[in-house]
Amino acid sequence: MKRVDDFRLRLGSHEVVPIMVGGMGVDISTAELSLEAARLGGIGHISDAMIPTVSDRRYNTKYVKNKLQQYKFNVANSDKSVVQFDLGLLAEATALHVGKTMEAKRGPGLVFINCMEKLTMNAPKDTLRVRLKAALDHGIEGITLAAGLHLGSFALIQDHPRFNDVKLGIIVSSLRALQLFLKKNARTGRLPDYVVVEGPLAGGHLGFGMDWAKYDLAAIVIEIRDWLKAEQLDIPLIPAGGIFTGTDAVNFLELGAAGVQVATRFTVTQECGLPENVQQEYFKAGENDIEVNQTSPTGYPMRMLKNSPSIGDGIRPNCEAYGYLLDASGNCQYIEAYNREVAAHPDARRVKVYDKTCLCTHMRNFECWTCGHYTYRLKDTTRRNEDGSYRILTAEHVFHDYQYSTDGSIALPKE
Repeated sequence: MKRVDDFRLRLGSHEVVPIMVGGMGVDISTAELSLEAARLGGIGHISDAMIPTVSDRRYNTKYVKNKLQQYKFNVANSDKSVVQFDLGLLAEATALHVGKTMEAKRGPGLVFINCMEKLTMNAPKDTLRVRLKAALDHGIEGITLAAGLHLGSFALIQDHPRFNDVKLGIIVSSLRALQLFLKKNARTGRLPDYVVVEGPLAGGHLGFGMDWAKYDLAAIVIEIRDWLKAEQLDIPLIPAGGIFTGTDAVNFLELGAAGVQVATRFTVTQECGLPENVQQEYFKAGENDIEVNQTSPTGYPMRMLKNSPSIGDGIRPNCEAYGYLLDASGNCQYIEAYNREVAAHPDARRVKVYDKTCLCTHMRNFECWTCGHYTYRLKDTTRRNEDGSYRILTAEHVFHDYQYSTDGSIALPKE
């Protein structure tokens, strides 16, 4: 019976173990997690979600504090168009996080960054360009374009000296999305080096509507695989979403996939950025404790634990400090929802907002517990401690379980 280790993912001159650890923001996919994946011969991701906030936490910078101080006069104003990111400071924060991570890299694998188009940041094109170019400037080995179609993203960096050197990939959930991406970026003369095909069982934001359950990852992968073959395009496919065991991964590799992207099982590792009390909530979750809802202001459905503190919370929009989801006009659906509830309950000390959530604040505080569909199976991957809690795993243990396991088995940590 084959194991994941019997396959290799080839990206240009690089040959790696075909395991890619997905990029989970905000700093859930930490530098430590990505570096461990690379040390073990696979691919790790850091995330550029709210990267000034991540820099403050990791490197003692003051980007958030200073931004809030600059725009404090606007806190009570529902019009956030004035709240702009300083592009020089954004580049500086990206450079710091990427640079420090790449300096620490060891081993034969690769370190990529997950770059979200839906982080519009009140200036979608300008802020995206700065984040991409700063990551390239400071040695990132690959960029995975996520959370959006990225129809113009290649053009933003085609004049960069590393444009044809760095590995560039796109996350799609349908053949049509890939076709649109390829068509719009064709003028740059650059194909993506890989395509992550994210299915309906993935964690966080989904590339489907609320009818997500009628879709199947294998069917989408086969459709894209066959179309690429007919078009004579040799682009490695990397399925993602619901790949819980090494055997699940092998099934996709035997379908013709070049590798797999996995994330859920790494949320309960020591290297993950989630606080341990939140990791215990993931372990305790049952199948009925997970939902796909529409509370995200991005417009995408999002999978999370039903007991996430963000659901129904009514925190005041903190755009002056954060503001990562403000569109080009300074609007966010959460601001609208919050103001509506304040107007409807003028005497309430704190309102409840159920239809949208302030992702910036809650993701920053690890209170929006996004998760994959099979999170309820995490309890079966570890042992319980005497106090009833679950043992936190190491990334190496989880990586090797994917790499070497067979017959649908999951290796528990040693007694």
